Amino acid sequence: MNINGATALVTGANRGIGRHLAAQLAERGAKVYATARRPESIDLDGVEVLALDITDPDSVAAVTHEARDVDLLVNNAGIGGGTLLGDLDSVRATMDVNFWGTLSMIRSFAPVLADNGGGAILNIASSASWFVFPGASAYAVSKAAVWSMGNALRQELAGQGTRLTSVHLGAADTDMTKGLDVPKMTAADVARAALDGVEAEAFEVVVDEFTEMVKASLSKDPREFAIRFRSTARVDATRGTHCSSCTSM
Repeated sequence: MNINGATALVTGANRGIGRHLAAQLAERGAKVYATARRPESIDLDGVEVLALDITDPDSVAAVTHEARDVDLLVNNAGIGGGTLLGDLDSVRATMDVNFWGTLSMIRSFAPVLADNGGGAILNIASSASWFVFPGASAYAVSKAAVWSMGNALRQELAGQGTRLTSVHLGAADTDMTKGLDVPKMTAADVARAALDGVEAEAFEVVVDEFTEMVKASLSKDPREFAIRFRSTARVDATRGTHCSSCTSM
């Protein structure tokens, strides 16, 4: 897909990876709808700002009606989460945003994309689609669901000519990873790799070496990955996991 001349909508465009996605889309010549639950928190030039809560059906419907010219849907909005055996409301909230919210956006915009020639969808997933970081099992389950959903929708949307790219990364330097003692890539680099993947019509974009290693481990005995991860990561029950060499495991 050629981003120059496209019309994109980015969820969660007020900070982190989403902000860089919206900015770089505009730099590449796209018309950009930048959305967030608090639209006043978006401080980008050259974009059209819209209020959007992807967990609210009325909000999703209103934005879909407003942005009828979209041919690139960027599903970036997401939240972290605790453990599956922890607070159940937190687990539900994680799934509501990361899985159900993303699916709601795709279901609402699929007819729009079809009307505009098919277009493309970009889902920001995670290396956590394929492994569980200690203390973040709800997040991992939600991102595994996003990955599987993308694989399924890629087939379901093929008939209308809509392509879907799933982006997987380790830790980026964003608000979500504050306090994590792990190597982090810049949000700008993640956005650049993701948009390059859209233009290349890639099924998946694996951004960093750590995520490449995680994905490669899926074809092996899962015990091997668990041993390897424990050998390079120090788990502290009160502070989480501190990984000294996650990108070279």
